[in-house]
Amino acid sequence: MEQRARPTMRDDASASFVPDWLRWSALLRVAYALAGLALFALALEITRAGAGSLAPLLSDINVQGVPNGLGFGWLFAYVVLSGSPVAAIGVTLLSEGVFHETEAFAVIAGSRLGASFIVLAVGFLAFRFGRRSGDGLAIGIVAMLVTFTTQGPAVALGFLALHQGWLDGVKLSAPDALLQGTDAAFGPVIDALDSVFPGLLVFVVGAAVLLLAFAVFERALPRLEGEAEGIRRRLDVLNRRPLMFLMGVIMTLTTLSVAVSLTVLVPLALRGYVRREHIIPYVLGANIATFVDTLAASILLGGDAAVAVVLAQVASITVVAGIVLTVLYGPYRTAILRSERWIAARPRRLAGFLGVIVAVPVALLLV
Repeated sequence: MEQRARPTMRDDASASFVPDWLRWSALLRVAYALAGLALFALALEITRAGAGSLAPLLSDINVQGVPNGLGFGWLFAYVVLSGSPVAAIGVTLLSEGVFHETEAFAVIAGSRLGASFIVLAVGFLAFRFGRRSGDGLAIGIVAMLVTFTTQGPAVALGFLALHQGWLDGVKLSAPDALLQGTDAAFGPVIDALDSVFPGLLVFVVGAAVLLLAFAVFERALPRLEGEAEGIRRRLDVLNRRPLMFLMGVIMTLTTLSVAVSLTVLVPLALRGYVRREHIIPYVLGANIATFVDTLAASILLGGDAAVAVVLAQVASITVVAGIVLTVLYGPYRTAILRSERWIAARPRRLAGFLGVIVAVPVALLLV
């Protein structure tokens, strides 16, 4: 009779052994991700409850019309070092009637323009207090130049789409069961806040919870520190236009924040994993995928106007990015990289660049 071979102790150990720290790390990341999503939904409900009280404040600081909305969203993204919370607030204010469609569109577009500032800030800190390498700073400059040069035409195209009503027929809404479940879960919290704080402070609490949601969700992401040298070889393979574009989309969809997905480029650049000439498709992909959380906010808030505004943003930036990647990529890349080298060559030029990207949104807000 043929005897079945018994598994050895070594086979048993290799088949079943998973380090305890790895199990707990994975479970902790899942917990952070779920907590971040729950806080995101809660923050939307809180900001919506306090949005009506924000109208007098916005009127006092003269946030009316498209230029003011663009400057407001741009500067607000600088302040919070992220565009996603600002875009979600813009959608909330639209759903509550504080903003018109074009004003909300301008606020969301401005939040995109300011979102890349965190990359420049991180790159500067890495240069000033970490490695004396200009690669991180160059990544920030390139990211902002790509965002500015593509978001400008996309804003014009998006306004045209809204004016012509090209997306008015698109209907997206959350299931009634989800909306009812959200009301049941968060209703007591909203009622408690309303009974304790005035409306404006309720909105401030909602904005703070929104920032907390993105911070908690970020904790669910894997850290790059201490990764193996094999990452370099894998990323060398990915340093091609379509794959880098896809990486930008995937990273932003995973992190729900273009600020986070772009900031990842700084340590990668400092370690030589990616080069500045390869990140343009990545930034273009990230700038498209970054609207996923804003679109989710518009669907959860249940407004067709909000959905149309966000879809106009997504469609316009997708068209512009597609043209850049397929038709204009060669001369566009050359122009961006030459501009980055010119700006970074002298401290005065860098200071002038920083002055311009702050002065422009201030001027728009004061118009």
